[in-house]
Amino acid sequence: MADDKTNAAAYWAANVRLIAGCLIVWALVSYGFAILLRPLLSGIPVGGTDLGFWFAQQGSILTFIGIIFFYAWKMNRLDKKFGLEE
Repeated sequence: MADDKTNAAAYWAANVRLIAGCLIVWALVSYGFAILLRPLLSGIPVGGTDLGFWFAQQGSILTFIGIIFFYAWKMNRLDKKFGLEE
């Protein structure tokens, strides 16, 4: 019984750590690069526009999609590690 609770606590801690990491990357790209660092990135051309605008329009969306696939991949590995795979 104690092993189940310890296992569940470790699984939940790993899950929360993964979610926090994904949210940090999302916030850094969406808010950091697109809004806060835009003046610094304005001189770098990408596809006919500046890099700050690109992050605000396409980069944050592509990063979010990448985070979704990364999260699914890591959760599958985490489920296998804790014996919870489908």
